[in-house]
Amino acid sequence: MLKALTTSATGLEAQQANIDRIANDLANVNTDGYKKGVTEFHDLMYENIKDPGARQGATTVSPVGVQKGMGVKVGASHKNFEQGATKITNNPYDVMIEGKGFLQIKLPESGEIVYTRTGNFKLDNSGRLSLSNGAVLEPQIVVPNEVQTIQIKPNGEVHAITNEGDNVIGQFQVVNFTNAQGLSAIGNNFYKRSPASGEAIQLVPGEGGTGNIMQGALEASNVNVANSMIDMIGAQRAYEMNTRVMSVADKMLEATSNIVR
Repeated sequence: MLKALTTSATGLEAQQANIDRIANDLANVNTDGYKKGVTEFHDLMYENIKDPGARQGATTVSPVGVQKGMGVKVGASHKNFEQGATKITNNPYDVMIEGKGFLQIKLPESGEIVYTRTGNFKLDNSGRLSLSNGAVLEPQIVVPNEVQTIQIKPNGEVHAITNEGDNVIGQFQVVNFTNAQGLSAIGNNFYKRSPASGEAIQLVPGEGGTGNIMQGALEASNVNVANSMIDMIGAQRAYEMNTRVMSVADKMLEATSNIVR
């Protein structure tokens, strides 16, 4: 009976992690560029009472064994980088990647390079394309004061339109990873590379399997509210079932202790 208590406790902990992930997804349903999470579960180690193939007597071999499971644990938690919906903004500094890849960003204080799918850029006081938290696009693109408007081509070329004509003032780069699910989320829609993700591969948009750049649009969150609600109901029911198992096991222990008395 004690085994049932500890096993169901692991189920409660695992489903709580599942609920936490769903809550975070739903909280970010309107966060541009946000990627929903995925929680994977693994069963815990088993106690072998009898190994499969164990001998029973001189000639008989058991075709199956006897094992006791010890519960469940969260085996992995990562992001699903499925493309989100397109939000047309008509803002010339808003961009999205139509396909695979990340934009490369330099953090303002540490100078560390991180990666994002969010492209709601603005001009800072130096004319550089930057995000609202001050992080700057890498490689840097500076828009001169005399520029009337800019055009960003699908291949990432940035054209400045002035009274004197059309000039190329920069180039967007798209970064790809061998294993994007190995990236570490650090908040603000930023990701850091890790040993699991592999090295950052810097490419021109549209090359090497990466997506093109779309100007005047943003990528919406890829959270599906209906699916998340279904997942939440399933996790809630699984949590309730584990609490019921704990309650039953506790009553069985109580009945056993009363017999002993």
